[in-house]
Amino acid sequence: MRATLANNLAVVAAAITVLLWASAFVVIRFVGETLSPGPMTVTRLAVGSVVLVVIALRYRRPLPRGKGLVLVIGYGLVWFAGYTVLLNWAEQHLDAGTAALLVNFAPILVAVFAGLFLGEGFPRQLVIGILVAFSGVLLIALGGSGGSNNDKLGIILGLITAVLYAVGVLMQKVALRTVDAVTATWVGCLAGLLATIPFAPQAVSELSDASAGAIAGVVFLGVGPTAIAFLTWAYALSRTDAGKMAATTLAVPAIAIVLSWIFLGEVPTLLGLVGGAMALAGVAISGRRSRVGPQSPEPVVTS
Repeated sequence: MRATLANNLAVVAAAITVLLWASAFVVIRFVGETLSPGPMTVTRLAVGSVVLVVIALRYRRPLPRGKGLVLVIGYGLVWFAGYTVLLNWAEQHLDAGTAALLVNFAPILVAVFAGLFLGEGFPRQLVIGILVAFSGVLLIALGGSGGSNNDKLGIILGLITAVLYAVGVLMQKVALRTVDAVTATWVGCLAGLLATIPFAPQAVSELSDASAGAIAGVVFLGVGPTAIAFLTWAYALSRTDAGKMAATTLAVPAIAIVLSWIFLGEVPTLLGLVGGAMALAGVAISGRRSRVGPQSPEPVVTS
């Protein structure tokens, strides 16, 4: 009963993460019309850090030490700082749907490296799920998502963000063996914030001229896709394996394309819609493997 409840909570946490991260692609696109990549990142991380520190004070977990601290700081620099700056930059050259597609090369990298280096292996349903989902991603890419300003620089930046995403996930997964999810998230976010502090003066300047909508957007990025989504991601990741968790994010492009269609007018093609359905189907297939796959690791946090 306890294991079932933990698994159900992990599924809910993963779903929250996917929805918030999908919405982030659309909001970044919107806010990017006002804020530059660096200033948007430091503002987002400042908001996220405030929220996460308040949560951390409630839990009062010990700070990580040794290898755990190095891994948490490392993934904070790679994911919170480097990934976010480059994604913001990429979305000045790509529509939201295409950016989400390129970033989601990462689950394939995560699953492969986790199988090779973390001993997670390649269970059949995970492999089938990833193949089906990624086939859907390719269909979306072939069909396009309605963007008109995509260029080679944006594609290169998008692919680099995918590599940083994969590296960050693997570092975080190892760190979560000894560090609880809340501490790993707030320390990682703070490390990312400190790394992007040089952008703070420019952020103050740009925010002073920003519209209320842009400011609200970057605050949302800090609270939702950063503080809440990274917490729910870490919670779920600490209760399952990296390959399976990364596979769930293959649903992000499909959701991001729908949201960008609704809010930004980036209309998807029929081929894109079919690909989105395939991506969601692949995630469902990969999620079923917990019934036959290896047992999830013991939780590192308690409620």
